Amino acid sequence: MMTRTVVIAGASGFIGSYFRRRFADAGWQVRTVGRGPSSDAQWNDDGAITKALDGTELLVNLAGRSVNCRYDERHRQEILDSRVLTTRALGRAVAACDEPPRTWINSSTGTIYRHAEDRPQSEIAGELGSGFSVDVARAWEDELASAVVPETRKIPLRIAIVLGPGGGVMTPFRNLARLGLGGHMGPGTQKFSWIHVEDLFRTVLFLHARPELSGPVNAASPYTVDNRELMALVRRSLGIAFGVPTPSWLLEAGSVLIRTQTELVLKSRWVEPRKLLDAGFAFEYPSLAGALNEIATGRPKPSLT
Repeated sequence: MMTRTVVIAGASGFIGSYFRRRFADAGWQVRTVGRGPSSDAQWNDDGAITKALDGTELLVNLAGRSVNCRYDERHRQEILDSRVLTTRALGRAVAACDEPPRTWINSSTGTIYRHAEDRPQSEIAGELGSGFSVDVARAWEDELASAVVPETRKIPLRIAIVLGPGGGVMTPFRNLARLGLGGHMGPGTQKFSWIHVEDLFRTVLFLHARPELSGPVNAASPYTVDNRELMALVRRSLGIAFGVPTPSWLLEAGSVLIRTQTELVLKSRWVEPRKLLDAGFAFEYPSLAGALNEIATGRPKPSLT
């Protein structure tokens, strides 16, 4: 049997490291594109990227600077460039391949939708929002759309907040809970859309195996929680009974000190994975309680699919 090959771009972070291990576990050959010397190709070398991609079956682009920072002018440009310019480079490389990958799954973000507390935002009926984060997401998806690669199916994957052992997103919530500040943040009614990293990996395999699926796909658990429930579950996973709520004004002040944006906790993200559900995708971690328990114990369910 011929070895299946995947190229992971931006493979050094939490998600990329997990994907590298899981693809290898499933018997795939893994090639990487990145900035480090251990990568098979570096971002400033179009020829090397093309060589890495030629003859492969799947391209997964996870490249993008962390948004967990203050949005000053320098950071805004870095966030935008790290998404748009890497996608552009991959587009050039795929176009130059003699045997291009069949599927190109490119990261996007569930933050592309508006602040929503009234109804979930699906791929068909969802309404795009406004502001810097949405502008970045639009530019990211526009760059993917503009790549002229007729033999390669392109899917912008609108990913919710990704959870998993060792993932940095939950660390601030858990630290606040340990300090006794694990109550709800701001109004507490804002929605928290999320996906376990194992389900994100399984989503990529699922989409690659179904050529009839195209266009944007939402990657999020079908069971969104609000911030009150999120923090209650975080406390429960740590065995902590009570947490003091954090009002919005205090979050604004604190975000300057810890150099991040309150949007990351105050924006209501209600992302519905309608395309995945309609296609029959079954989540291994549909409930946040189960996902947080797995993260706390470090005992994932065995899965190779």
